[in-house]
Amino acid sequence: MKLITYSDGGSRGNPGPACGGAVVKKADGEILEAVSKYIGRATNNVAEYTGIIIALEAAKRHGATEVEMRMDSELAVKQLKGEYKVKNPDLAKLFMQVHNLMLGFKKVTFKHVRREQNTEADAAVNACLDAHS
Repeated sequence: MKLITYSDGGSRGNPGPACGGAVVKKADGEILEAVSKYIGRATNNVAEYTGIIIALEAAKRHGATEVEMRMDSELAVKQLKGEYKVKNPDLAKLFMQVHNLMLGFKKVTFKHVRREQNTEADAAVNACLDAHS
């Protein structure tokens, strides 16, 4: 079964209080789950990767065998597609975590979307940040 995830991350201050968020949908657009996670003080890029990780974990819980991951972080998309190297040690750890989670699926693809197409994941992140401020 193919699922579509939208993920995002944000920090208030960079670094600052940070959250990752994700929304998991069926191909027809039905939302299966919206989830967020507070990670304490972190950079926006660490928060973005946290959103990707929780998106993959949620997709797995819903029985996905294939995942199309949509996100507005061009850096994360290019790193995960192998177009950019991951130089930051903190991101490298999270990158490896994403890679290991990907092994549990038949296929995972990454797609960069405009911020306006990622409003639900962004809302999950902001609700999380508001709850922890």
